[in-house]
Amino acid sequence: MNDIRDGRLTAHKPEDKKVFSDENALLIQRLIAKAERPGQDAMKMHPYYGGKIEIAIKACVRSFDDFAVWYSPGVAEPCRDIAGHNDMVYEHTWKWNTVAIISDGTRVLGLGDIGPEAAMPVMEGKAMLFKYLGGVDCIPICLDTKDPDKIIETVRLISPSFGGINLEDISSPKCFDVLDKLRKNCKIPVWHDDQQGTATVELAGAINAMKIVGKKPADANVAIIGAGAASIATFRLLIAAGFNCKNVCVCDSKGILNAERDDIKGSNFRQKWDICKITDGAGKRGGMKEAFVDADIVIAASKPGGKTIPSEYIDIMADDPVVFATANPTPEIWPWDAKAHGCKVFATGRSDFPNQINNSMGFPAIFRGVLDVRARTITDEMCIAAAKELARYAEEDHKGGITPDYIIPTMLETEAFVSEAVVVGEEAIKQGVARLKLGAQELRDRIESTIRRSRSLTAKMMELGFIKEYKE
Repeated sequence: MNDIRDGRLTAHKPEDKKVFSDENALLIQRLIAKAERPGQDAMKMHPYYGGKIEIAIKACVRSFDDFAVWYSPGVAEPCRDIAGHNDMVYEHTWKWNTVAIISDGTRVLGLGDIGPEAAMPVMEGKAMLFKYLGGVDCIPICLDTKDPDKIIETVRLISPSFGGINLEDISSPKCFDVLDKLRKNCKIPVWHDDQQGTATVELAGAINAMKIVGKKPADANVAIIGAGAASIATFRLLIAAGFNCKNVCVCDSKGILNAERDDIKGSNFRQKWDICKITDGAGKRGGMKEAFVDADIVIAASKPGGKTIPSEYIDIMADDPVVFATANPTPEIWPWDAKAHGCKVFATGRSDFPNQINNSMGFPAIFRGVLDVRARTITDEMCIAAAKELARYAEEDHKGGITPDYIIPTMLETEAFVSEAVVVGEEAIKQGVARLKLGAQELRDRIESTIRRSRSLTAKMMELGFIKEYKE
């Protein structure tokens, strides 16, 4: 019979080939239909709710007399306190727990440059994940400009209102300069989730995938397919965490990045040329197919679509190959196709397949830890600490440990977010970038309380009917 769980859709007996072939085709049709269902539901549920987040009153209103405390004349006293001691803004306002999600809509999911209005559903969804998974309040802000200087100046000007900035879906290569300049010019942590967030979770998955197949990161041959923001940041973090740059091959739409790529040398995409010089394509030349040769792990963040990576490319990888196909909204290769060709560990960016390698396991907890110690920045060391904790949690704290279908925690595991946030906060304190130096238990208690409050609040609002359950 067929093994549906791992996607090896093959007949066991030659004489049954026709029957099994038909069954396989029907099964694949059902799996594709299931994969398309979230998009169909989204078109019904988004207009039903008219937005996924709202601002609710947090402070008590016992009577109208309380407005004399929350507004004039009483509010003047907190204002004076902040004017005299600037950091008191964290005590008196929501700044301590609020992040702005900034996008210009030029690189949205796998949809490309669709504009600021069309990017809003993604940014609202991001805010929803921030709140539910990390207890972080977020304001989505989509800017009507593609000019990097205007983006930088706008974010710098609004930054006093927020405890952190999450850049999202901004096209490369400008996203690199936007991030670098804002990190220098803002007094609060600024990060680009498509860079640091994705890279953190890719690293966590790679650490445990290598354990599953019994290979050491320093010895692993790595092929990174795609050379945008996510891929370049993933490359950087993999190397910082112990993968050998001489064993890493990065491939863009024109071929493998190596020292012979004159089309990149001297271009405005200096990050690509740096990779050309550092890796020289791990000695490889050619295109995507050549990048797959003898690779132990392929990490793809490229063009969405189940046929972007031909399934036969898995055959030319090393034994027990690992493939992360993380394009959105559909992976570069379907899991059943990859596993039918011997893929040992397969991951996507989607929540409806096993092994979701998605930054949703990174940004809510990382910002939770950052906000609770009032960090001034988010360093690579903090991201690596988060990745290692995610990997450790999956291996040691999850019942059953890691398996080919479970290499990092899922969004259902609240404690994983707590543990990740704690190590991030501790690393910020260790590196001297935290305004608050909290003890380990106090930090854990704060983080756990905030995350559990957010989830409980959502459940209670649904129970009381303030969030109505969608019914077709």
